[in-house]
Amino acid sequence: MDFLNTNTSNATQAKAFIAPDVTGNAGNEVMPDTPDATLGAANGVLCIVPTLQNVVATVNLDCRLDLKTIGLHARNAEYNPKRFTAVIMRIREPKTTALIFASDKMVVTSAKSEDDSNLTSRKYAHIIQKLGFNTEFTNFKIQNNVGTCDIKFSILLEGLASRHHNFSSYEPKLFPDLIYRMVKPKVVLFIFISGKIVFTGAKFREEIY
Repeated sequence: MDFLNTNTSNATQAKAFIAPDVTGNAGNEVMPDTPDATLGAANGVLCIVPTLQNVVATVNLDCRLDLKTIGLHARNAEYNPKRFTAVIMRIREPKTTALIFASDKMVVTSAKSEDDSNLTSRKYAHIIQKLGFNTEFTNFKIQNNVGTCDIKFSILLEGLASRHHNFSSYEPKLFPDLIYRMVKPKVVLFIFISGKIVFTGAKFREEIY
């Protein structure tokens, strides 16, 4: 995935990362090419690889659910319809949270990998099935992969916003980060002046690597 190549016309985008702290000379430009950016350094090469922090998935259970029954009888489950319309259930291994809706929809969050997301989704479905519901496990789908990385140098967000204004939103009086919306793949980056970056919106893990 090209880190800054979001221009659908395929025109070459301008260099946007200007980090005086890297070389000590204001105005020198640093342009990582991809999220798996390789930064040349006098003492070697530092590879920046995003870490997957949260996988969000949805699944259908193909069965109307009595949330009160689930909230009363399932372990590590809570149901307060005045506050939220779903049962909130948690398991420790892999550590995840499920939001279970009466309509048969279930959202599973906080998994650290796609495999863990699938595994824990099946565990939740099995727990509900043991409570007497005729559940099925259908339409499992990864909806979002959230990753983070730290490129270890400062970023002048004003420069990035100026040179990529078609894709950037930066309002420092409201939020400290710059929001960068890529087109292909359709991923949103939250970029902080410290060099920390959050990737979200990826349907596939490969889209943030």
